[in-house]
Amino acid sequence: MLRYLPDSFKIRRFTTRQLVAVAIALLVVLALYYNALPHYSDGRRWTPPPVAASRTPPAEWQRRADQVKQAFLHAYHGYETHAMLHDEIRPLSNQFKDNFNGWGVTLFDSLDTMILMDLNDEFRRALPVVEKADFMPSPNVTNKHVGYAPFFETVIRYLAGLLSAYALSREPILLQQAEKLGNMLSPAFDTPSGFPLFGVNIAQAQGIGSTTGILAEIASCQLEYTYLALLTGNKTYWDKADGVMQGLAQADLSALGGMMPRRWNVETSEPTDQFLSVGAATDSAHEYLLKQYLMTAKSDRTSYQMYLRATNHILTHLLYLSDKRGLLYVTDVSRPGGGPSHRFEHLSCFFPGLLALGADQLDLSLDDLDLSALGSEGLRSYEILKHYDLRALHKWAAEGLATTCYLLYADQPSGLAPDEPPPSAGNLWIAALERWREGGQRGSPPGLGEKPTVRFTEEELKNAKLRAIKAEWRDYYLQRTDYLLRPEASTVESLYLLWRTTGDPIWRERGWAIFEAIERETKTPSAYASIKDVLKSPAPQLDDMPSFFLAETLKYLYLTFLDEDPLPLDRWVFNTEAHPFPVFTWSSWEKEKFGIGKLPS
Repeated sequence: MLRYLPDSFKIRRFTTRQLVAVAIALLVVLALYYNALPHYSDGRRWTPPPVAASRTPPAEWQRRADQVKQAFLHAYHGYETHAMLHDEIRPLSNQFKDNFNGWGVTLFDSLDTMILMDLNDEFRRALPVVEKADFMPSPNVTNKHVGYAPFFETVIRYLAGLLSAYALSREPILLQQAEKLGNMLSPAFDTPSGFPLFGVNIAQAQGIGSTTGILAEIASCQLEYTYLALLTGNKTYWDKADGVMQGLAQADLSALGGMMPRRWNVETSEPTDQFLSVGAATDSAHEYLLKQYLMTAKSDRTSYQMYLRATNHILTHLLYLSDKRGLLYVTDVSRPGGGPSHRFEHLSCFFPGLLALGADQLDLSLDDLDLSALGSEGLRSYEILKHYDLRALHKWAAEGLATTCYLLYADQPSGLAPDEPPPSAGNLWIAALERWREGGQRGSPPGLGEKPTVRFTEEELKNAKLRAIKAEWRDYYLQRTDYLLRPEASTVESLYLLWRTTGDPIWRERGWAIFEAIERETKTPSAYASIKDVLKSPAPQLDDMPSFFLAETLKYLYLTFLDEDPLPLDRWVFNTEAHPFPVFTWSSWEKEKFGIGKLPS
């Protein structure tokens, strides 16, 4: 029968010499393959690869920092020309809008950026405006907040802007105005629990708002009021900040693994839902747990315990890997019994930076955890995590999440990231990590490593069917295609923190790629504009430039490109609007005066 088969299918006889040659070739291939695998410190376990040296010379990084400074000047001068004394510039029509109290939020939000960039002329011109501010209701306010100031936004932008600018310049008027504003906002705390209400009627010195508050708006004032207490010696401000922390700490969160949910009753200081997230309405509250601990020189043990419990729950319940590309993302869940939504907001892209900061500044040991406060849900997380080096775990999560956030930028034709990109469902990261650990930790941890970009071609952008096929390989869809100049949405906050904590230049280079896209797609003759559709280039622009573009986005990019960081992470802490506060230690007199030693630790 074999004689009827083609020659290529007949059984061939090999000589001994040929067999030896084949064996040698196989050994060479196997040797090359082995050398390409990650190396293991004990013959089995994965160890991080060495950090590659930057190929970009220091002079080029200085040039890039200078370009960011020029971008700030372009935007701020446009604001000065067309919108001074108002909140924000409309960068297409060159009109203004008063959407944050009408006090000039862009100026207040930009003060510390001017100081860091050595823009003395701009800072000098801003000081008389600060001095004349009376913080009374403005008739020009165009949104729903007419007649009152929203507490959260006013604290993180105006109050924090004044305090951080004072910390950097020591100009007395800045502290005077900060104390004035902090006092005027204090009626927000006039609740039975001490949790702040949504807003303050400044003219009547009265807090206003629903009895149901949002976590981020309740628990994102501790840094500002603690630092104001330190500078003024006024115990009242400390009591307000610490009252929020103690109220959160005393709430029964055992069913939630110790993680704070989204909605709370501001009268009873009890949660009113069981929705867990690090996205909108919750983000900065989780951020302030770590940062309050760091700012007070690691003396506020309450905030540290809460941070450990929250991040333990996030690592074991909220992190997922997408199906095809293995993109690590953070989602939200509803308790009791509710599964993950698999919704991923770009607002959540602050979180990898937070994890990186904590892993860099803390020992992060489970031995520090008060097990008696965990409850059954928290203990389950503890049992899983005790097999890992917690610092390493936080670093892995930070790098994997930051890579995903960057790819959402790199995948788009405009080079800008969409605001909401729901990912494919995938599976729990911790489950994949457990399989990796039990399999001998061979290869890099799940979710880490280089991942190729997946961009639509021109043909795919024009053809919905082709685009749908490609979208499956991207592992996410675009629910909202706008880009709002956010530091989170461009991932620059996390890229800055990953660069400073790892020293890996890849994070710096990614920041530069983002800045190039911002320059190319968002610049207008007078400022910079938000983008309507990131799938188009040139991208259609919106008549909007939020103040945080100057306060956060450009500040983080500038600091990323400087070789020497003027704000070392062990000496400065950024609030959620990127306003830096110095780390400090309470004196024995301050502890006695404020009653700090008498409070539960």
